[in-house]
Amino acid sequence: MCLPPEKASELKQIIHNHLLRMDVHGRIREVLAETIKDDEGSVHRPLSEGDFVRALQRRGIIDDVMRDLHFTQQSAPNIDAESPSKPAGHHVDQDSMHVKKTNLDPSRRYLYLQVLGGKAFLEHLQDSEPLPGQVCPTFTLYLHFRNQRFRSKPVPCACEPDLKEGFLLEIHRDSFGDGSKMVDATAMLSMCDAVHLVLIKTDTSGETTLISSYFLDWRMVLGSPSCKTCFAVEMMGVGNESKIPAGVLTVSLELFPPLQETLNTDIIVTQQSLERQRTAEKERLFLVYAKQWWREFLEIRPSHQSKLVKIFAQDENGVNRPVCSYVRVLRAGRLLESPRQAARFVSLLAHERASVVGGGSKQEQWCTLMAFLCRGKGDCEDHATLLCSLLLGFGLDAYVCVGTKVNSGPHTWVLTRGTDGSITFWESLTAHRYLHRPIDPDAPPLVPQPKPSSPYRTVGCVFNHQTLLANCQPSDAVELCVFDFQNQSRWKAMSEEALKSVCAPGSTFSLPPLPPLCASSLDPAEVSNHLELEMRFLVSEHRKDLDLATVWDDHLSYLLSSALSAYEMERCTGVSCGNEEFQDAVRRAVPDGHTFKGFPIHFLHRNARRAFATCLRSPFCEEIVCCRGDHVRLAVRVRVFVYPENACAVWMMFACKYRSVL
Repeated sequence: MCLPPEKASELKQIIHNHLLRMDVHGRIREVLAETIKDDEGSVHRPLSEGDFVRALQRRGIIDDVMRDLHFTQQSAPNIDAESPSKPAGHHVDQDSMHVKKTNLDPSRRYLYLQVLGGKAFLEHLQDSEPLPGQVCPTFTLYLHFRNQRFRSKPVPCACEPDLKEGFLLEIHRDSFGDGSKMVDATAMLSMCDAVHLVLIKTDTSGETTLISSYFLDWRMVLGSPSCKTCFAVEMMGVGNESKIPAGVLTVSLELFPPLQETLNTDIIVTQQSLERQRTAEKERLFLVYAKQWWREFLEIRPSHQSKLVKIFAQDENGVNRPVCSYVRVLRAGRLLESPRQAARFVSLLAHERASVVGGGSKQEQWCTLMAFLCRGKGDCEDHATLLCSLLLGFGLDAYVCVGTKVNSGPHTWVLTRGTDGSITFWESLTAHRYLHRPIDPDAPPLVPQPKPSSPYRTVGCVFNHQTLLANCQPSDAVELCVFDFQNQSRWKAMSEEALKSVCAPGSTFSLPPLPPLCASSLDPAEVSNHLELEMRFLVSEHRKDLDLATVWDDHLSYLLSSALSAYEMERCTGVSCGNEEFQDAVRRAVPDGHTFKGFPIHFLHRNARRAFATCLRSPFCEEIVCCRGDHVRLAVRVRVFVYPENACAVWMMFACKYRSVL
């Protein structure tokens, strides 16, 4: 096989880097020294090259090098049809015990990011060393870089956590047609995409907490000797603690293959400075425009001062960003099949308000999409912006609404407009949909008016990735609102050009990149079986405490599956089906003179003890679990439906049958 000169040099460089990484030269020196030492005791003769090669083979060094060195040039899976040259976004799950080999494409450039450990996580200064096998809180580090996502193995929380992981990030060109070429130093210098590091703490009950969200500018490696550098990253807290360090991570960066000539450090600093200046100028101009637009809006009516019009929102790092920048067109590939399934997925991410130290009203904190997905829970604003992004990806005309809810405070939800002018509200926390029919206040008294169907009381503004409109109508009551966005007397729009200057992808240096959704790493059958066995054990133990025997009916347990499947399908599609077959099967399984009772329940988590404690709080479930009678047979069925990002819909059904005794 004949290679062109540039390919041959790249191949040599990759082999050289591989030998350095394995410290092959040091091992060869050890073998050489041992061979010479062994040869001194024998008859003196000069060592030949063959003797030395045989010594290397005996030690297995040659086999190790050849086994670990792979070169493949295969296309990555799930690549979008419109960008065949770009690598697919992927998620590396490093929870498995075996080491996964990585095949390097010699025509690509890679950034090898190593986390060499953590220190100064002072919140865990008093934590004792966990005992072997002891369940303890853990840290997990998540990464996102140019459509690639990774996560580390969970490690026990400590003042100096043992976070030691390596991540191979591919650096590719953006321009169409050049993605297959190796990116050079000039092109890498112009890439302002940071490596987004998100640190998550998981406690012993499975609850997650966002510890830090950090954007790492990796380009300093372009000016480092041998294209390798090591430094400390100060991970700041989030929310009210965004100015307080949470801890420090030691990070090493290395380019593969290294540049023939590194860049001058002054050039890199100048480029970063220019990007910051350009971003600051765009943000300043937008702020000036936003103030003028707001003054004009207040001059329309004095009551506009009290309307909920949101122009800026703070993210987890305390950075004020235009609300439109939180919404992007997000396509889920084959992970989600329909808008309603997307709404179901978003509703499975838990709802939790940002915590506040001390009393007072809730802290408003919007999250970047990466932080929201890694944490697996967030406030209503995070849910609404994610659902709006997914609905835009499915081709709908979607907007986030900012207003209030009946018997509640400020709230956000999603609105879609049909081509026929119909308006549909989507509640992102529950996946419920409501068709909006406005009341005509000028209609005669005897004309029938539609009854409000949604739980929303007022709406102050709507926005998406391109548009922000403030409600100019005399009343901001949802039941009276007409969502005709082209009518300037009803809705005051911001300039799309002004919004594009700070919210369009790549418009500013500070705009967080959009991460792809990741497929679930859970096996639904395996987790369902495991959780069902746990529930059976808990039921048996609970009945044992009541001096009751437990006899399981496996056939009845199996029949409950169809009901759980129908419940989940109804949550996804809004259509109920399969109930007739389930009822018929139960009638056949329950003999004459026997009574059947069933209790279904839904959870967003897979903690068996928490779920069982919740179930026992229901008198209907307690009546089944503690059932007394003649010929009592118990059944329990668990179905875990998995969605992207390891979101789960957990359905359980407890049932019993017994002979009725008068």
